[in-house]
Amino acid sequence: MLSILDEAKLRRVLTRMLDPEEFLSDFGIRALSRRLADAPYEFRYGGERFTVTYRPAESDSPLFGGNSNWRGPIWLPVNALIIRALLQSYTFYGDEFQVECPTGSGQLKTLMQIADDISARLISIFVPDANGHRPVHGGVRKLQDDPHWRDLVLFYEYFHGDNGAGIGASHQTGWTALVAALIALFGTISAEKLQHEGAAAIARTAPKVVPVSRSANSRRRHK
Repeated sequence: MLSILDEAKLRRVLTRMLDPEEFLSDFGIRALSRRLADAPYEFRYGGERFTVTYRPAESDSPLFGGNSNWRGPIWLPVNALIIRALLQSYTFYGDEFQVECPTGSGQLKTLMQIADDISARLISIFVPDANGHRPVHGGVRKLQDDPHWRDLVLFYEYFHGDNGAGIGASHQTGWTALVAALIALFGTISAEKLQHEGAAAIARTAPKVVPVSRSANSRRRHK
């Protein structure tokens, strides 16, 4: 096991990451803690004051062109890396390592179960709820209720940190298509397979997701 985090540090990180008041959303892991909405991070330098506040949707900063936000929303590539790390760690710690998920719930889960839980939250962004509404469509009534539109599921760039609505570019297949890999992975992998085969089981089970948007850009450049 080669890791920056030993067991004690990993437990401390997971306690905060799996806290619904901080990083854990109903739809995945947020990019920043929700606590920053009420208590922004503040930094003073050269007589100026800089703050970072939790923003679950669109950016309030002109950085990166003002159309991208890493200050609160849910991003598929970051969540996929977290899930992979949890599964990798599970191959070492096994079923003996358990933490509360969500934090404060009293429910103990293994790292494998936590990875599965986060994956299920991400997948739920695209799945109709009890009312037939998909979180990805947000408050757009035409997409939620019109039979000609409600099954048109787009691969948004990132997702609202509190309600799962799609935000940003709507055809971000380069990384949001990872949700298909998660569906395939957790539909076929098992705790027993991970314990027996180790990380190789993840590599063999997870399908290769071709970044369509990047491939298209590459073809245009070569032309």
